[in-house]
This record gives sequence, C-alpha cells and structure tokens, in this order.
Amino acid sequence: MRIVLAEDHFLLRDGLIRLLGAYGHDVVAAVDNGADLLRALGRERPDVAVVDVRLPPDFTDEGLRAVLAAREQDPGLPVLLLSQYVEPLYARELLAGGGRGVGYLLKDRVTDGARFLESIRRVAAGGTAMDPEVVSRLLVRKERDASVGSLTAREREVLELIAQGRSNAGVAQALFITEKAVAKHIGNIFTKLGLHQADSDNRRVLAVLAYLDQ
Repeated sequence: MRIVLAEDHFLLRDGLIRLLGAYGHDVVAAVDNGADLLRALGRERPDVAVVDVRLPPDFTDEGLRAVLAAREQDPGLPVLLLSQYVEPLYARELLAGGGRGVGYLLKDRVTDGARFLESIRRVAAGGTAMDPEVVSRLLVRKERDASVGSLTAREREVLELIAQGRSNAGVAQALFITEKAVAKHIGNIFTKLGLHQADSDNRRVLAVLAYLDQ
C-alpha cells in the first residue's frame, strides 16, 4: 500500500515508517504538520492516510481538518485517525461524509503491531477500524435519539463490534452466540434504524457510518 503518514513526534513517526516498511508498505510521504499533510494528500493520492488528529502549529485539529479538506477533492480517501484522547466531535466530523474507509484508534491502546497493520488494511479496503472506547463514547452521545432507545442491549453490543470492524463470525465469537443469531440481530438493527439494505460489499460499513452520523 501507498501510505501518507502525519505524526509530529519524530520517534513515533520514524517508528511507524520502519514498521510499515518492514511489512512491505510504501510510506510515500511522512509529514509533521497540517499544511504539509494537505499538500501530500493532493500530490500523492495514497491508498490510505494515517493521521494524528493534533498537529502543529496549534495542536488542536489540524490533522483532521487537512483530511476533511482532502476528502472534498477525493471523497473515497481512506483515513485512519490516531489520537491520545477520545474526541467524539472529531470522529463524528470524519464520519459525517458517509464515505468508505474510516478509522479512529487511540495511541495508548495500540499495543499489537499485527492488529494495527490489520486496521490500516481494513480502512484502505473501505472498512472501519474504530477503537472500542471511541465507539462507546459515540453511542453514549446517541442515547437521546429515539432510534437508539429502540435497540436492545444485545443489539447495541452487536453494533459496537461491527463498528470495530468485526465480521459476523468475530461478533459471534466475542458474544458467545451463533452466527445465525448475529445475522438476525443485524437485520433487526437495520430495520429499527431505518437503514435500507442494498446489494453492496460495503453495506455494513455504510450502515454503521449512517448510524453514527445521525
């Protein structure tokens, strides 16, 4: 994969470059600020962007703003955000476009290189890779919504796992239920949230994004 990386901490940036290179990926640009990130995304058109939310000069949301601006020109740009904090507003802004390929991971909770690389691959392929804590915070914010209130506790658990990128088999394994039961719960979730089914490999992803963006 061709990857644009934005991280202001030199040691972490260098470590990510080495990790990605060791697994055969090509970091075509590695930058440390929002302005350079936006230019790199427009110039390189990468397979995926791995971006720290907070970048110089203000360390607020420069990374996010850069990828949002890049997505206006390239709506299909896959983006994996990295942050030290759970920042639901930033996650919702990224999800608001309803596009394919989005992720949000917390730096301190990335403890497995193989799983981190799998998250990048999943986002690059148009899937989602959301840290469970981020998903939980997003769902909490939606409890006021009547449609959320209609979901059972089990359906909420299933939806959280789907948003993390789990397959039906993965959801079944995590909840100790059958895949048939998972499929039934997913059908109920789509019905309750008014999400119409379509013949698309990305239906699950789009459904999760549509739900989180409501």
